[in-house]
Amino acid sequence: MATKKKETQDRLRLRIKAYDSKLIDTSCKQIVETAKRHDADVVGPTPLPTEFHKYTVNRSTFIDKDSREQFEMRVHKRLIDILNPNHGIIESLSSLNLPAGVDIEIKML
Repeated sequence: MATKKKETQDRLRLRIKAYDSKLIDTSCKQIVETAKRHDADVVGPTPLPTEFHKYTVNRSTFIDKDSREQFEMRVHKRLIDILNPNHGIIESLSSLNLPAGVDIEIKML
């Protein structure tokens, strides 16, 4: 029986959320460039399914219930994995200046 040696790789997982798709793409590009500058292996950005939040509101206060407006909010998401990160990558990602409206969750796996 051959025994396989499983390599343990440290991984930094970034989940990025934004309402604007162009804004999230430019932010992902900026993050990938920062990671490549520190000689890291980058997997992604992988697009995740877009969340749709739909709201229906009456146009008037109490008269005309048949007249309604519908609004929709879209939350675009991306996933980026950085393999074997060093301290310089983590520090540069935490000090990265990203535009307003972009939310980043950083997890170490």
